[in-house]
Amino acid sequence: MFGESHQPSAISHQRSACSRRDMLSHCSTGFGMLALSGLMGERAYADTSLPTPHFDGPAKNVIFCYMSGGVSHLDSFDPKPLLAKEHGKPMPVKVERTQFNQNGNIFASPFTFQQYGESGLPVSSMFPEVAKCADDIAVIRSMTTAVNEHAQGNYAMHTGFPFFGHPSAGAWINYGLGSASQELPGFVVLQSGGAVPAHGGVGLYTSGYLPARHQASIIQADRPEPVSNLTPPASDLTQVERLSLIRRLDERYIDSIGGDAQIEAAVRNYETAFRMQSAVPELCDISGESKATRESYGVDSSNNNLAAYAQQCLLARRLVERGVRFIELSCLTAGIGAGGAANPWDQHGDLEKGHAAMALQVDQPIAALLTDLKSRGLLEQTIVIWAGEFGRTPFSQGSNGRDHNPFGFSVWMAGGGIKGGTAYGATDEYGYHVVENRCTIYDMWATVLHQLGLDHERLTYRYSGRDFRLTDVHGNVLHEVIS
Repeated sequence: MFGESHQPSAISHQRSACSRRDMLSHCSTGFGMLALSGLMGERAYADTSLPTPHFDGPAKNVIFCYMSGGVSHLDSFDPKPLLAKEHGKPMPVKVERTQFNQNGNIFASPFTFQQYGESGLPVSSMFPEVAKCADDIAVIRSMTTAVNEHAQGNYAMHTGFPFFGHPSAGAWINYGLGSASQELPGFVVLQSGGAVPAHGGVGLYTSGYLPARHQASIIQADRPEPVSNLTPPASDLTQVERLSLIRRLDERYIDSIGGDAQIEAAVRNYETAFRMQSAVPELCDISGESKATRESYGVDSSNNNLAAYAQQCLLARRLVERGVRFIELSCLTAGIGAGGAANPWDQHGDLEKGHAAMALQVDQPIAALLTDLKSRGLLEQTIVIWAGEFGRTPFSQGSNGRDHNPFGFSVWMAGGGIKGGTAYGATDEYGYHVVENRCTIYDMWATVLHQLGLDHERLTYRYSGRDFRLTDVHGNVLHEVIS
C-alpha cells in the first residue's frame, strides 16, 4: 500500500574488509585523534554515500518561510471584491463554528489589490516588494486543512499529522536526499530578534522516528554564539581526545551488537558538531556581503524586526550555497495589533495594524531573497514556500479582526521548477470555502518532494509495524503548478 521502503544507503552499506570504523575500533587514542583532526576537511564517514533520488528533479533545496499564526488570504493573495460591496452585512451562507465563535458581519479587506508582472497576478498592498516577483511565484488559493487550532495546525503543516511525534518535512527531505553539506546539518531552523518556535514548540522540527541526524538544528542568527555550547574549549587537543574516546567506545558497541542506527546517528552528530564550530560562525558573519546586498535585504534597517528577519533571509541564501537541504525561517512578533510571540500573524483584533506590521517585517527580505537566488542561478534549484497553518474568515471577529478559517486559504511556492505567475484553485466569492481544485497539505508536500526527485508514496520509513510517510496515505502532485 505504501510502496517500497526508501532506506538511505548509509544504513545498509556493506563495509570493506578494513574500514575506518574497524581501524578506529582497534587502534590507539592517538590514531583516533588523528582521524578527528581531519574531520574539517572530509566526510564524517568514509563509507557513507548520499541516497539516490527516485528520479531526476530540478530542485535540491527548500526554504520554508513560515508565517505562524495564520495569514489572511483575503488580505494577501486572494482578492474578493464582494466583501467590499457587502461590508457590514450578515453572511448569507451558513457560518461554521470558529475558534472563539464570536462572529460578526462581512469584513472588507482594509488593503487594496493590484495586478503585477506579465502574468497579472493580483497581490495585496501589504506586499509591494514581493509583488515585483509575481511572475516567479505560484499562488495556491485552494489550500485546506483538517484542523482549526494553532498547535495542531502547525504540526499538520510541518509533519502531515496534527500532533507531536512525527518527523518534520525538513527531516523527511534530509532523510530522502541526504545532506550535501560536509560542515552543516541538512535541516536548519533560523531564528533572530527573539523569535520563538510556533505553537507546538521545537517538536515541529523533530526527526520523530527517523534517525536522529535528520532533526533540525536551530541557529540564532544574531547572537554571539548562534548555537548553544558551540564555542570549543580552550584546548582543541582536549576536545579531540574526548571525541576520539566517545567515538571509539560507540564504535566498539556498534560492532558488538551488529549495528545500531541510533548510535551511528549520534556518532555522526558528534562529527557534524565538531565541524560546526568553525562553519557556523563563518556562516553568520555577513560582513563580507556587499553594501548593495545588505541594503536589498534590509539587514541594516532601523526597523529591528525587519532587520532581524532580513538576516535570516540572507543566511538562508548562504545556507543554500553551502548545500543545506531544508531551511526554515521564523517570524517575530510585530508588537501593536499582532498576535503573541508564537503566532504573530494571529489577528483576532486590529487586523489592519497587525497584518501591516507583520508584512513590513517580511516583505522586503523575502523579495530580496527571491531576487538574489535568481540572480545567482540558485532559484532554479531552490523551492521557496510561503505558508501559514490556515487562513482567516471573511466575516469579522469583534469589529476589526478575523478568526481562523481552515476551509480555504492561500500558500505560494517559487523556484525549483514551479510555474511562476500562476494562480491555482479558487475559493467562493466570499473567500470562505474552496470551490475549485481543492488542495491539502499532503498535495503541497507531494509536489515539493516530486520536484526534489522523490516519489512521496515511496519515501517511507517502517516504524512500529507500519510504513509511515510525510503524506500519510494521501497526496497528489499538483502538476498544474509545475513548469
